[in-house]
Amino acid sequence: MKLSTRIFGEVEVEDSKIISFPNGIIGFPDMKRFTLMHDQDDEAATIQWLQSIEEPGFAMPVIDPLIVCPDYSPEINNNVVADVGELKDDDILVLVTVTVPHDLTKMTVNLMGPFIINVAEMKGVQCIVENSDYPVKFPIYDILKKNKESNA
Repeated sequence: MKLSTRIFGEVEVEDSKIISFPNGIIGFPDMKRFTLMHDQDDEAATIQWLQSIEEPGFAMPVIDPLIVCPDYSPEINNNVVADVGELKDDDILVLVTVTVPHDLTKMTVNLMGPFIINVAEMKGVQCIVENSDYPVKFPIYDILKKNKESNA
């Protein structure tokens, strides 16, 4: 399938790379099909994009929460993730949204509303974690900068 995106231009998306969100995502219940994209020139890309299939102009930056919060362990109600099939440790991909304001030093991630994706079945859900000690706006700029410096 060809998709004309705002960020990546025209791209080809294989059906096997489409993630179905049966209940949509928070704030966008009608968007049910997405794919993950990243900058092809940056193989070590930390930030990926959850690109809507239905709305090619809509993509949101996402990141593996363990990169910025190594002890991230969200508690999620089993009923909330029931629609994505049986979750085995090897098949779970957890991502959180990144907010990138004009002032990059104020960049945050939402640890309260992760995406849980069953990569074996390519089904996902966005949920609200039950342990409320995770903030909606967790600052990450300094963490990413430190990680980049230690990997240089």
